[in-house]
Amino acid sequence: MDALLLAGIIAGAVAVALLLIMRLKIPAFVALLIVSVLTAIAVGIPAEEIPEVLEEGMGGVLGFVAIVVGLGAIFSEVLRATGATERIARTLVEAFGEKKVPWSLGTGGFIVAIPVFFDVGLVLLMPMVYRLARQVALPLLTLAVPLLAGLSTAHSLIPPTPGPVAVAGVLGADLGWVIVFGVLAGIPAVIVAGVLYGKFIGNRIQPEIPDDDDDAGDTDARDLPNFWLILSVILIPLALILSGSIAQEVLDSDQLLTQILALVGDPFVALIVGVLLAFYVLGMRHGLDKDALSSVASKALEPVGMILLVTGAGGVFGEVLEHSGIDEHLEELLTTTGLPLIVLAFVSALFFRVSLGSSTVAMVAAASIVAQVGSDMDLSAPLLGAIVVAIGAGGTAVSHVNDSGFWLVNRYLNMDTKQTFATWTVMQTVLAVTAFAVVLPVSLVL
Repeated sequence: MDALLLAGIIAGAVAVALLLIMRLKIPAFVALLIVSVLTAIAVGIPAEEIPEVLEEGMGGVLGFVAIVVGLGAIFSEVLRATGATERIARTLVEAFGEKKVPWSLGTGGFIVAIPVFFDVGLVLLMPMVYRLARQVALPLLTLAVPLLAGLSTAHSLIPPTPGPVAVAGVLGADLGWVIVFGVLAGIPAVIVAGVLYGKFIGNRIQPEIPDDDDDAGDTDARDLPNFWLILSVILIPLALILSGSIAQEVLDSDQLLTQILALVGDPFVALIVGVLLAFYVLGMRHGLDKDALSSVASKALEPVGMILLVTGAGGVFGEVLEHSGIDEHLEELLTTTGLPLIVLAFVSALFFRVSLGSSTVAMVAAASIVAQVGSDMDLSAPLLGAIVVAIGAGGTAVSHVNDSGFWLVNRYLNMDTKQTFATWTVMQTVLAVTAFAVVLPVSLVL
């Protein structure tokens, strides 16, 4: 098929997806499946083969993603239910002191969002920001923006949150390298977009501090788990994943030690270890019995279904794109222009983010394109990890009115739409550009 015609079909598919999701309010899962079927027909896939293509696309992605996201959700809910999230925030605020509260909130958000979903972290920690804004001589946004940046950065760049896990699943990337580059790019992103931009915008926009903090955060600190215990439980599965990745790169694959580290460093095994540790160390040892833990796990899995369905639908769209031959045209474009694959990754995710709103959908859609282009390239494990982070960065930028996060922040910070653009949208974009600016030069030497 002619490259120009194919590009027009894909652009039309995105436009239809926008119409279905934004105007007709059709769920993203259903909208992506509709678009995938229409695209398959338009690019000439025989009608009798379309159901098989849809099935392959759905199954190919979810085999990996479902387990990791499910375990990550349970891990997240145990931290919430046991007060571990609040303990992290309180300890960091005390450690940094009042003068450096923005730094503590950025750090706290970054740590909390590794195991906890963005919206959960926001709901849990924002009441504490309200109280701090009343106690210290700093504007509300100077405190809130670093927290938002920390939460958003870890949520978008570091597994086991759904976005980077889904992208890694599509690209076949090693989660260990994704963690390495996610942290490498994420720390400066939180500093620039969170602490520095928060200070800048906090002096220019000063919304009233909301009064609806209720009784949140009034728990006696003595009832909360120990900070270092919580940190250990969070870091152990990440350390296992990293150790497995590093062992496979630097040790002989036939050695027993390498095989053991590869097993315990597998994301499935590492997260199972993390969940069991959280159950016992944070749950059972702090008053949660077996029935309570079972209830926590069940509650954690309630929102996972839609995440998995949307991720799978993104995989279906990617499978259709693979059969369309777009990979050949994009590879030719990259060869002609000399653009690195990682640039295509960032730009594609940014395009889908602006168009569709959902960062997870944008990241999976971009990963589907990048997977087709890079299928015949000899990409190292570290480079694939860097590309995942670039997609995560692109899928974070330019959050606006078609993104639920935009309205969540708008409500919690008591701002109008214009103020939310100047605060949240700009912060997300600065964060994305900073993270990409870090990972791009590193990727060029991999």
